[in-house]
This record gives sequence, structure tokens and C-alpha cells, in this order.
Amino acid sequence: MSDTRISLAVLSLAFLLPALSACTTTSVAVGAGAGAAVAASQERGLTGTLTDTRIRAAINILWLKQSSDMYQGLGLAVYEGRVLVTGVVRSEEQRADAVRLAWRATGVNEVINEIAIDASGRTKDYARDTWITAQLKTKFLFDKAVTAINYSVDTVNYTVYLFGVAQDKAELERVINHARNVKFVRRVVNHVLLKSDPRRKG
Repeated sequence: MSDTRISLAVLSLAFLLPALSACTTTSVAVGAGAGAAVAASQERGLTGTLTDTRIRAAINILWLKQSSDMYQGLGLAVYEGRVLVTGVVRSEEQRADAVRLAWRATGVNEVINEIAIDASGRTKDYARDTWITAQLKTKFLFDKAVTAINYSVDTVNYTVYLFGVAQDKAELERVINHARNVKFVRRVVNHVLLKSDPRRKG
């Protein structure tokens, strides 16, 4: 199966899963339509979402072929061809390999390397990191001044990584402040672009 078909299948499943529990043709159609509407409402649009999903699938396949540890230990976010890699690997060699492989996916125009190195190959407190991410996503969701759908959040060793597109500086400041005010967060790393940033057109 080609990378494109794999990515389209992944995105289709993401759209359909919320509706499957209802077990009716109508509910599946509604769920799929809602998923497509969500993707289309993002700044990158439906086409951009499909492209980024394909890129993500391609990178994950490359990582999995290289090393199961790499695949399991790294976080990956893709937005408009920009790739953010987070997580923990055991060595500098693995980190270099992960970035090199990410660049091999068609459509990638930037790879941001935020990979940490630890001999254990694990984060210090995965449960706490997951809790931080969930708290922050909830804050975004309930803040009417933040277009939550345009942001990706990952937390590694109490450091929050922000990614995506902000409508303006005011929204970005709100997003960063939300992250700083979540309990246990030690550092916030911002890789969000403004909607007006010329790099988005490149």
C-alpha cells in the first residue's frame, strides 16, 4: 500500500471513529461529514490536513522500519509541511537518524528537532506529561479567544511544546500564558507561527 493510501486511510478512520458506536449508516455519514468539516475549518484547510496526514504517516513508517524504539519514543506533529519532533531517544545517533528520516517524507519543508537524549530512552514521568497536555488542551478548548483546532501540544519532561498557527499575537500570548499556568510545567517552547507569517506561504 502506498504512503498516500495509508495516510488517507488513517484520516478516514479519524473521521469515522466517533460515529461507529452508533452503528447506523446515517450516524457514520454524519460523523464522517463532521470530521471533514473540522479539517476544513483549520487554517490549513482540508487539502492541507490530508497532506500533513500523509507526511505524518510516511515519517512514522520510516521510523518504524528503522527502530521500534524510535517509533515508540518520539512524538510527531505536522502542520503545513512543518514537522516538530519531540520525545526521548537513547543516543545522538538515534536523534540524527530520526531527523534524517523525517526529511525523507515528500512535502516536508522544515524539521524542528526537539528530541532529548536519555540512556533509558524514556521520559521521566510520562503520566504527568500526559496530564499536563490534557489540561492545556482543555484550556484551549474552553477559551473562546483561542482557535484550539489550529494547535498541537506535546509535553516531554515537564516542558510544553506548542505548534500550529495563531490568528494573531494576542491569541498566541493567551496560548503561551495558558501553558505557563498549568501546574507542574517548567518550560514552554513556542513553535507556533502567526497566520500572517510569510513562511506559511513558502
